[in-house]
Amino acid sequence: MQATAFFGKTYGEAMDLLVETRDYLAHREPIDRENLMPLERLRFCGETMRLTARMTQIMAWLLAQRAVHAGEISQQEALGDHRPLAEHEICMDGVAAVSASVPRRLASLLDRSQRLYVRVARLDELARRQLA
Repeated sequence: MQATAFFGKTYGEAMDLLVETRDYLAHREPIDRENLMPLERLRFCGETMRLTARMTQIMAWLLAQRAVHAGEISQQEALGDHRPLAEHEICMDGVAAVSASVPRRLASLLDRSQRLYVRVARLDELARRQLA
């Protein structure tokens, strides 16, 4: 029961962050990008892609685990033979290098998505250990 409650909280947090990310990218990101110098704009675009990659990986993993909890697939199928949380290098690279030129709202989304990604990576590691 405790694991299910923890999972539900993590899933809810991820969904909230996903919606906030979507809203930022749809509405505020174009405005923030427009005001940047070319080199800053390049860095900015890279960081928005990193944010998107993190959220995609987090949600894919959580949706697979949700299917496990619903009895739709086995834990073995959910974890499969593929790498845990694909594109780990992309999602974790440059965490400390987010410069002051990145708009504050994007910096906040990057920070929170990185912390959530690390938490989900730990959950993935635990689930894989339990299967072994």
